[in-house]
Amino acid sequence: MKHHNYQATMTWTGNRGTGTKDYRGYDRSHTYQIKGKQVIEGSSDPAFRGDPAKYNPEELLIMALSSCHMLSYLHVCAVNDIVVTAYVDHPTGVMEENKDGSGQFIGVTLNPIVTVKSPDMIEKANTLHHDASRACFIARSVNFDVQHKPLAVAAGSQEGITV
Repeated sequence: MKHHNYQATMTWTGNRGTGTKDYRGYDRSHTYQIKGKQVIEGSSDPAFRGDPAKYNPEELLIMALSSCHMLSYLHVCAVNDIVVTAYVDHPTGVMEENKDGSGQFIGVTLNPIVTVKSPDMIEKANTLHHDASRACFIARSVNFDVQHKPLAVAAGSQEGITV
């Protein structure tokens, strides 16, 4: 079995001088860094005293699912002679907060809009989302349902088929 290893550095940058002495006394800011790549500024969700101008872990999770699905989808389209010329997704996720303050995601929905080269590719383009879902490493790793509501359209057309 082949293994792939990943490394990153996450650094909390929110110490205002007294650390976590008081719940309201520290900032939730942090950075994500991978050697040779741009630093990403993060925080918690604004509902948990975070900075709304920075990415939060929940947003990064739905973006990772969306990105993984897209990359898997482009692959299955390429090997199935479906020519994709544009792809955009508007993923949404629902996190449920428990009474004790813990929580978990209960679902993510991907809403990809895919443009294909010709109308005869639309039907197959829509069905390939199922293959992409089975191939996506991240979707296979989460313990909640990842739904898909794709729309494929032919280049130069506004008509498509949804599944």
